[in-house]
Amino acid sequence: MNELIQKIQEAFDAFAKDAKLQEENGNKAAGTRARKTSLSIEKMMKEFRKTSLEASKK
Repeated sequence: MNELIQKIQEAFDAFAKDAKLQEENGNKAAGTRARKTSLSIEKMMKEFRKTSLEASKK
């Protein structure tokens, strides 16, 4: 589970960096990367929820 949390953190950091570039500089490529990263974060969060529920049942 710690590995998953680390992956989520790294993905969020990349998302935040790209979203900031899009907002401040109007960088369209960064916006595309941020949107793509947000989809992967969504998938990882669903996996975290599933893993967390399984761990709480033990």
